[in-house]
Amino acid sequence: MSHTGARLFDEFTLREVTLRNRTVLSPMCQYSATDGLANDYHLVHLGRFALGGFGLVMAEATAVTADGRLTYGDLGLWSDDQIDPLRRIADCVRGAGARFGIQLAHAGPKAATLPPWASEPDRPASGRWEIRSVTDAPYLEGWQRPVALRSEELAAQLDLWRSAAERAHRVGADAIELHMAHGYLLHSFLSPLSNTREDNYGGSLEGRMRFPLQVVDAVRAAWPDGKPLLVRVAAVDNGTDGIDIEQTVEFARRLRALGVDAVDCSSGGYGGSYTHGIRPGYQVGWAGEIRARAGVPTVAVGLVTEPAQADAIVRDGHADLVALGREALANPSWPVHAREQLGQYDFADRFDLLPIQSRSWLAKRQRQLDRLARGERPAGGR
Repeated sequence: MSHTGARLFDEFTLREVTLRNRTVLSPMCQYSATDGLANDYHLVHLGRFALGGFGLVMAEATAVTADGRLTYGDLGLWSDDQIDPLRRIADCVRGAGARFGIQLAHAGPKAATLPPWASEPDRPASGRWEIRSVTDAPYLEGWQRPVALRSEELAAQLDLWRSAAERAHRVGADAIELHMAHGYLLHSFLSPLSNTREDNYGGSLEGRMRFPLQVVDAVRAAWPDGKPLLVRVAAVDNGTDGIDIEQTVEFARRLRALGVDAVDCSSGGYGGSYTHGIRPGYQVGWAGEIRARAGVPTVAVGLVTEPAQADAIVRDGHADLVALGREALANPSWPVHAREQLGQYDFADRFDLLPIQSRSWLAKRQRQLDRLARGERPAGGR
């Protein structure tokens, strides 16, 4: 894929969905739902990023089945009852000029854990359940032991992903992302460190890719042709063993062939301690390599905090989109401030990332500052 010289605040189109810029709110679990239902907290939490100028606002990992939740507080799309609360958020996000996406997930061997601030006595009676994974091995020593999914059960699993995608469309989501990283179920199939199966779904890379690719095929068939499908991958596992970039490039090629429109490039999950080094933009190189070698658009994520850094990622062709997580939590209007710092505006369109209500006040503030700079007395008024 050739470098186009695009900028961070240029539009970007995937299928029939055009994003107003290349910034993405990364999916971040909030552990604040009851029975998978979105509530007012999620509305305000996600709405502020749309008001702050992001191009694509992604909801957190949203479980395709109740037993696939990471915690009892996760969002879900396993029931029709969960559609309307999320539709309210989708309408809010689009009303503020952004596009709305949902990350579909199954936590696999990491399911039925606790929110990071909770302790075991805080767990409700409904907060522990039987979990399922690629094998019966726990994610780590001391974690809950899962039940290994039998080959004949995988068809039912495909139905769960397909049904969740159909509900996401009814929600009004503009895009969906399938979570295949961080030790979740689909990653547990992909990694040779966790997948020790001896049937057609284990062994070689071809076998380990089989079920994740079947999920992609099922979801793509259920998801409208005009809407983009993204996949989050772990470009490499934690250590030097396990998934490496060569395997991920091949997997990305297969994803592209099945109709995946962008690959969100994260890392880590299996293999002990993370050994690849944590530094600003530490995963960007993998996004660039996958983009160049697999010929698929990519999303760069991971300690991207500075506007010039994010803009260079797009300009230099490492990725087509840049996702922010914790930095966005600290500054929900990061795109507005970044665009100003980068000088990618003129006064006429300076505030086009903000709603008209905010633009009106900020434009007046700017006029007052201009008068002060000229030594004039600023006008009064409300």
